[in-house]
Amino acid sequence: MQVYEKRLDIVRDVATFKREKQTIGFVPTMGALHQGHLALVQRALEENDIAIVSIFVNPTQFNNSEDLVKYPRTLDSDVKLLSSLSNKIIVFAPTPNEVYGSQMNSISYDFEGLEHEMEGKFRPGHFDGVGTVLKHLFSIVSPTKAYFGEKDFQQLQIVRKLVEIEKMSVQIIGCPIYREKSGLALSSRNKRLTQEQLDASPLIHKILQQVKKDFGTKSVSKLNDWVSEQFENTEILELEYFEIAKVSDLKTITKIDNDIKYRAFIAVFADKIRLIDNIALN
Repeated sequence: MQVYEKRLDIVRDVATFKREKQTIGFVPTMGALHQGHLALVQRALEENDIAIVSIFVNPTQFNNSEDLVKYPRTLDSDVKLLSSLSNKIIVFAPTPNEVYGSQMNSISYDFEGLEHEMEGKFRPGHFDGVGTVLKHLFSIVSPTKAYFGEKDFQQLQIVRKLVEIEKMSVQIIGCPIYREKSGLALSSRNKRLTQEQLDASPLIHKILQQVKKDFGTKSVSKLNDWVSEQFENTEILELEYFEIAKVSDLKTITKIDNDIKYRAFIAVFADKIRLIDNIALN
């Protein structure tokens, strides 16, 4: 398996792949890989000639410096895990300087309001960091298709808008949320959960499932109140937000229109560990 650290090295080989008219599937990650990541990589392998996985903990998308410091960095085990999937995978594991050069600053993007909803309210500057690093990575890797999990559905919509803004040719592919048997959405942050927190966390998905079941028969306000009540009964999990929003623009709703697609979004704290999830409602 090829592991690149230098920007120029991978740019050189990508140019060769392009000359040979090979398609490139790209999975950008921050490492600490799990089966959800592998599902994205597997799809990239199936749909392209080459699969490239970036492993880069991007400093500009963390508005919480403690979260950046504590984010797990497991490059050796990540490479080993990818090797078990296929020897045709290329890993790009750069330093911040290789990605950003000497100016590690975020571009200020206008994502037409997508960046101000949900995660944007609680993580100022986060999506500017996401957009900036992906602009750099897409430029370096020059992928045919890039794969993102729907667990970060707001991010997925913003990446699609980024490609439109920057006029990039890459096709963005959204992939289903990969879950534990318990229903907990897989996340690299799950590795930091205690056993007690792991035992409590499946409540998040159970609540979303019940919201989906009741959607259309109960009002939005009643669903919001019910969700809040569920977290009053547990000391382990603390609700940060729950919102029902339109898929198209992620605007929070107060009433339901049968002709519009909706998703429910949730963010929960287990002590200082932040867990997010969402579900399609109709």
